[in-house]
Amino acid sequence: MADNSIESLFARLRRFPDVEAANLQAWDATDRLLLDTALEMRAAGMLQPGARLAVVGDRYGALTLGALTLGAHAVRVHQDLITGERALRANAEALAFSAGFEHFPLGAGLLEGASLVLLQLPRSLAELEEIADAVARYAAPDVVLLAGGRVKHMSLGMNAVLARHFEDVQPQLARQKSRLLLARRPKPVPAALPFPVTEVNDELGLTVCARGAVFAGTGLDIGTRFLLDFLPRMPHATHAVDLGCGTGILAATYARANPGARVTATDRSAAAVDSAHATARANGLDGRIDVLQDDAMSSQPDASADLVLLNPPFHLEAAVHSGAGIKLIEAAGRVLAPGGELWTVFNSHLHYRPALERLIGPTREVGRNPKFTVTASTRRP
Repeated sequence: MADNSIESLFARLRRFPDVEAANLQAWDATDRLLLDTALEMRAAGMLQPGARLAVVGDRYGALTLGALTLGAHAVRVHQDLITGERALRANAEALAFSAGFEHFPLGAGLLEGASLVLLQLPRSLAELEEIADAVARYAAPDVVLLAGGRVKHMSLGMNAVLARHFEDVQPQLARQKSRLLLARRPKPVPAALPFPVTEVNDELGLTVCARGAVFAGTGLDIGTRFLLDFLPRMPHATHAVDLGCGTGILAATYARANPGARVTATDRSAAAVDSAHATARANGLDGRIDVLQDDAMSSQPDASADLVLLNPPFHLEAAVHSGAGIKLIEAAGRVLAPGGELWTVFNSHLHYRPALERLIGPTREVGRNPKFTVTASTRRP
């Protein structure tokens, strides 16, 4: 297939329904390097014709649709973020890919019999650990794992993680500031799955469970810790939402402190949703916390919550960008009933206060430390 077919494909890809902006695009040089290397390996006879392909970490469809453009069939895909899944489907529909790929959780269904795995390297070593274990555990014995990333985000720790799961790990030459790690010959794996991991947080008296892809793992990130300082001052809600729930720490602590409340924990990450489910169960709260994977509460009815708790992200991939936070604040404004409150903790330099006033209503500062600000915003009628 000609190079210009891939260039044409990439030029037409969108990030929607994720945040779109002039400085954010739906593909990068790593996607192209992964596809080119797989094609070169096939041409060199290193991959058998019809090799079963799995794609992990495709952000918006560049890898999956690129592989189909280059002649792959029946691509199995795992994307942790529901925004990535929806973007891939939207791009496939817009570009007239009627079939050819199927989504799977990270596990046997995705990887069984796979002889080639294309991976956009995650930033977290714990997430890479879980992915590498799954490939070694379930893929074909002759599997080739091509793991790529931007050089500035790669570390020797990634080589070490892969070396724990594969006999042969070969760093490849960099191109356009991207590099691949090629891993082969899976090592035997222990019987027990390594994730989720569980840890008791003595500070909160809470058992926290985490998959590899969840931010901060079983730890308590400092923004959430600061927001929890104000738990006694939060209103007693009939229906509260932990928006961007991660491991479900906010949902669990609020539910425990407010026995009459129904709590919804929601996140766009499948790993976060699985972790929050496990955290709720581990603390005897699974009957009181509903956990769902969603994009900015898109499935929640208007005016259906009395309280939303939010610790918004301040990165989109590698870029510091407030777009994701603004999207969540706007969603909270839709889902909150009039008079309901949004309690938010954010890095003070991001200046979310004007957006909170505009999208929610009157906003007061509840607390501030050298790094974070906590605000409470009341939904205007």
